[in-house]
Amino acid sequence: MDAIDRRILRELQADGRLSNHDLARRVGLSPSPCLRRVRRLEEDGVIQGYRAEVDPASVGRGFEVFVTVEVRRDREAVEAFEAEVATIPEVVEAYRLYGAPGCLLRIAVADSDAFERFWIERLTALPGVHEVNSQMIMKRIKDPSGLPVD
Repeated sequence: MDAIDRRILRELQADGRLSNHDLARRVGLSPSPCLRRVRRLEEDGVIQGYRAEVDPASVGRGFEVFVTVEVRRDREAVEAFEAEVATIPEVVEAYRLYGAPGCLLRIAVADSDAFERFWIERLTALPGVHEVNSQMIMKRIKDPSGLPVD
């Protein structure tokens, strides 16, 4: 990966809807070589996809909570927990962590009452769960903006 590839990645992370023509102009290439580079980055798995950023409140998911979960530390429990979490739409991000806590989830629901129902009905009922802690997000200070590709 060279400096031009890195410029392409920076530009696409900032605006994934750029036309190939505009992208080529911004990175100093003609359109054909630019498109070849983008396709190579996609084929190599460097660019993993494109998606729209949706305002959570506009789709009834404006209440976000980080949840730490302790799962029983055996392979069967961890695999069952992870498989179930992957199917739950309210879980918008999920990570297995080294050490304690064992997992970190980002939950997006409508409001506090919806989170309480979700906590009682889904989180505590997941396989292997023996502790759940929640931290409600007061304010997002920095939006996800992509990875540094210097």
